[in-house]
Order: sequence, then structure tokens, then C-alpha cells
Amino acid sequence: MNARVPTSALNAPEALEQVSQAWDRDIVHRLEDYIRIPAKSPMFDTEWANAGYLETVVRNTAQWIEAQKVPGLTLEVVRLPGRTPVLFFEVAASGSTSAQTVLMYGHLDKQPEFSGWRNDLGPWTPKYEDGKLYGRGGADDGYAAYAAIAALQAIKTQSVGHPRIVGLIETCEESGSYDLLHYIDTLKPRLGDVGLVVCLDSGAGNYDQLWLTNSLRGMASGVLKVEILTEGIHSGDASGLVPSSFRIMRQVLDRLEDSATGRLLPASFHCEVPAERLQQAKATAVILGEELFKRFPWAHYDCGGATTFALPTTSDPLEALLKRTWQPTLSVTGADGFPELKNAGNVLRPYTAFKLSLRLPPMVEAATAVQELKALLEDNAPYQAKVTFEGLSSATGWNAPDTASWFEAALNEASLAQFGAPCGHIGQGGTIPLMNMLSKGFPKAQMMVCGVLGPKSNAHGPNEFLHVPYAKKLTAAVAQVISRFP
Repeated sequence: MNARVPTSALNAPEALEQVSQAWDRDIVHRLEDYIRIPAKSPMFDTEWANAGYLETVVRNTAQWIEAQKVPGLTLEVVRLPGRTPVLFFEVAASGSTSAQTVLMYGHLDKQPEFSGWRNDLGPWTPKYEDGKLYGRGGADDGYAAYAAIAALQAIKTQSVGHPRIVGLIETCEESGSYDLLHYIDTLKPRLGDVGLVVCLDSGAGNYDQLWLTNSLRGMASGVLKVEILTEGIHSGDASGLVPSSFRIMRQVLDRLEDSATGRLLPASFHCEVPAERLQQAKATAVILGEELFKRFPWAHYDCGGATTFALPTTSDPLEALLKRTWQPTLSVTGADGFPELKNAGNVLRPYTAFKLSLRLPPMVEAATAVQELKALLEDNAPYQAKVTFEGLSSATGWNAPDTASWFEAALNEASLAQFGAPCGHIGQGGTIPLMNMLSKGFPKAQMMVCGVLGPKSNAHGPNEFLHVPYAKKLTAAVAQVISRFP
């Protein structure tokens, strides 16, 4: 039998039909198995190497990829000493004269369990309900490797010409990807001249169209600790004379944040929003409107027969978009030094420790911000208390490069074909450290940063879910955009 001659265009309906069958027949079940494995990122499981969970999800994913028998695909699990493993796959160009490479990215490590899951759900107990697959890591970001291979298989099935394609699936992303740079250095000769990056680890403004991420905030996290005593003492004996470590903590944080507005005070933590991003945010604000606020699970209570909901920091959609994508923000994500309420006696605690998560605008250098943050918090401590800030991880954000005409056309074509609506552009408040690394390494590459984390999908929190119907269309859209690589 003669081999099929490579064609120049992907049949969009056929691609969607093929990837949908793959999701229904196999991928959902594979992700259910993946969710059951508590493959927490190294920051949250310091014994990850001994636990073996990261190794298990890498091995399971590699076995599945090999079983798909994508024509021309080679696969390797790469392991550097003392570092989390990565999956690397490669498919040679077919029917393409391009010397450039398409790089597909995802990760398999997970956030920790968190509390507040629905009674019938849990982080490690998958449940498929109404098109949503619940469980930790399915949407962030276990689906990525499976979607990438399904997209490649759709291209191969239709014998569409394509450039050389490589895949990089890491297991350290939720810890700041501190191992990834070492792998990029090791694998750089094999990556080639990257002309397009497909990063399947981002969000969506809604489930009605393809969304391209145009910016990512940076991140700096660490532990701020205030010590005033060497041991706890009776509050009746000491309070008023011995200052509370919690009150000192509040004073120290007041140097960083205006508690009335949430605005971070250091000017160097802010940057100007580029004109193109502002115009795109205005367009997105019109598309999403009140959905920007409705996507969050606001606390509510009954007040005089009416339900009262907690309020956001703004009711203006444009301002809401900019606040969560281009403004620095402080969150306290953990605390130590506090007994459980049931065990909390009348004791003045010796110390208070907070885990801080600082989100930085896309164009603020994270390493510089961490240095300034440490000096700001530690210097001239009130009451000469022992105040220390220990940085845990940091990553500079990312602002997308100028969009090439072919890329913009391909995105809109794919979104219209798979969703019936043009591609939307949206900044994300989260961080993907790889994107800044790749933009520096491949400054001319186009960046297709997209994902399934739409409204209420709640990555990192309770009841995380993967919206499977959206994932199917996204998979087909990715295949379509790759097929349009010039």
C-alpha cells in the first residue's frame, strides 16, 4: 500500500471527532488513574524520591504514549541526578520544509490536597460527573501530555504536513520549575530552533472559545517568621508587657501592603501595562463582563431574608482583569505557631510564622523583588524582635511577544472551527516559569499558551475539575494550529 501524501490542511470536524473518541475511549480513564496518585510537587513532598509517586505518573504516562504508536515518535524519560524526571518526545518533520521546531509543554506534578472538598469528592478520588472530571491535577496539568499526543495523532491520521515536534513534560512546575532549567540546558541541542511553543498549562476566560494567554504574573514565596519569646507564657501574666508576635507581624506586613486597599507599597513591585495588553483587556472585559466575578465561590449569608454575598475589590470588569493579571498582590497561604482552636489556651505564643505568596506583574524581575522584600521585612524590627524571611521559590513573569500574522490567523481559524467563536486574549494571574525561560532562549518563537482552567475549575483549591468537552475542543484546536505552522 502506498503511503498517503501529506496534505496542507487539517479537516477540523474529523480532527474533533477523532480526539473526542480518544478522550471518551481512553484518556478520561487514564486521567482517573492519574488523579488517584498523590504525586505532589517536591516543595510539598520533600520525600518525593522515596515515595515514588512522581516516578509512577511519569512511567504510566510514558507507557501510554508509547502504546499510541504515533508514527515516527520517539520517547525518553530523562533523569538528572537528584532532580525530578522529565518526559521528552520527538516527532520528525513530515511534508514540511520548515527548519524550526514546535515545542509542546506540560507537567505531571501536583499541588497538595487542600481542604473543603465536597463530601462526595476528594483530591485523590476521581469522579466524572456532567462532563467534569473532579480530582487533584487532572486539569492542572495531568491532561497536557495526553492532549498533546492526541493532537499529534490527529495530524498524523490525516497525513497533514507538519514541522518537527518535540515534547517536554516536567514534574517540578508547582515548585517553581527549579529543576527545569537544568534539563533545558541538557536538552537544548535536541530542542532545535523553536518557532512555536504550545504550553497546555493555562486558563480560559470561558468554555465558549479558544483563549490565548498573553501574560503571566511572576511569583515570590517564602516564610516570614516573628519571634518574641523562647516559649509560650500565660497571657494574663505577660500580655501588655510582652508584645504579641501577631501584632508585630501585622506591623511588618504594613510595610509591604496597604491593608485597607490591598495595594502593595513598594513602587518597584509595579510596572506599566503595555498598550496592546490594555486594548486586549478592554475587549476581553466586554466578552466576559460579570462572569469575571461569578466564577468565584463567594461566601454568603442570610440577612433579613435576603442573601448577602461577599464583594470583590472592584465591580468594573476591566479593572478586575488588570488587578488579577498586572498588579502585584500579597496572599498569606499558610501559618505556623498557632494551636488548633480546641487546644488554644490563654497563652501568649512565642512566635508567629506566615507563608507568603507574592504575585508580581509580568515585567518585574522576581530575583530583585525577593531581595528587596527580604530587606523590607527584616530591617529595624519592632521591639527588636527576631524577624526572618526565608525565600522558598520565585519566578519572573512573562509578557507575550508580538503576534505573527500567520499565528493570529491560525488561532482564530481554529477557534471558529472548534468553538464557533473567535479566539480571546487574556492575561493570567498565575505563573509558568518555563515561559520566561523560553522567551529568553527563543525570542522569535510564537507562544500558544492555553489551557482548560476555566470558570470554577479551581486549580490548587478544593473541587478542582477538568472540563472534558472543552478539553476535547482545545485538543483539536491545538492540532489545527500546529498544522498551520508555516
